[in-house]
Amino acid sequence: MEAGLEQAAASLAAGGVVAFPTETVYGLGGDARSTEAVSRIFEAKGRPSDNPLIVHLADPEALDGLAERVNEIERTLIDKFWPGPLTLVLPVRPDAVSPLVTAGLDTVAVRIPAHELARKLIAKSGCPIAAPSANRSGRPSPTLARHVMQDLDGRIDGVLDGGPTGVGLESTVVRVLDGAVHVLRPGGVTVEQLQEALGPEVPIAPANLTRNSGEAEGPRSPGMKYTHYAPRGEMLLITGSDPQHLINTAHRAADEARRAHRRVGVLAPAEHAAAYEDVADAVIVCGSLHDIHSAAQALYAALRECDERGLNFIVAEGFPEDGIGAALMNRLRKAAGGRELQV
Repeated sequence: MEAGLEQAAASLAAGGVVAFPTETVYGLGGDARSTEAVSRIFEAKGRPSDNPLIVHLADPEALDGLAERVNEIERTLIDKFWPGPLTLVLPVRPDAVSPLVTAGLDTVAVRIPAHELARKLIAKSGCPIAAPSANRSGRPSPTLARHVMQDLDGRIDGVLDGGPTGVGLESTVVRVLDGAVHVLRPGGVTVEQLQEALGPEVPIAPANLTRNSGEAEGPRSPGMKYTHYAPRGEMLLITGSDPQHLINTAHRAADEARRAHRRVGVLAPAEHAAAYEDVADAVIVCGSLHDIHSAAQALYAALRECDERGLNFIVAEGFPEDGIGAALMNRLRKAAGGRELQV
């Protein structure tokens, strides 16, 4: 592992692009200061250039070279959640990073990953690392090194294999404006955790209330503008508060699709999987209703399994939206491309 770490760090320092593990998903990294390296990230992913990248640091001291200022609320969040799956959108220092990283905006998104191997890699490379998820744009994010290779083999300089990721969903992205915390993308840190850390006097605007932060220019955060996380097959998300009604509706949708000669998969929690065995070509278990973290961790691998099994119509059950369920449902809705049936 040490030899691989040294090789990956040397590649990054020389302007290469390397995939590496974080506690959320695998990232595709390059020197954030190098327009050439960042261009290679966009090219490898097929990513739109108005979609900003998150800069990953090894320690909080490095933040002084990127951000013009950090206010009291932001400092509290840093002290509480770094290292970890929280990204802060901060005013960027002029010329601190390539303009491709910020999509030409006056802010930069920054975090320190909790994955020890990721921090070692960043430290050894000697540069801030711009890193979106290591997948082709629009595809499910990778939670295993083999997922990276499925999408990017031959497009990048290497993959540092750190095993499966922990959280399974990307970081929460927040921006502090006028004393309030705006959640630009829900993720591994929940709204409830943010509120507990800051106290009731700091307002928090959840992601569904601040999709564009009231701004006309491009998105300040990844995950705000484009369809993401999608399997190749058409996906229908079914949501509702009555579990049996939800199961019955999902069962009918799967049955109708199979009768129309579609190759049908059902994405369901473990508690409901048996209900679909007679109407699906594949029932893919996505965690448990009693442990939403397990569902979040399993989601992207489950979506990729849909492709591996050649499914062209996928019925997905929704999950409760409290805690990390908000981020999980955000990803499911994007994966379904707006095809949601509420029952």
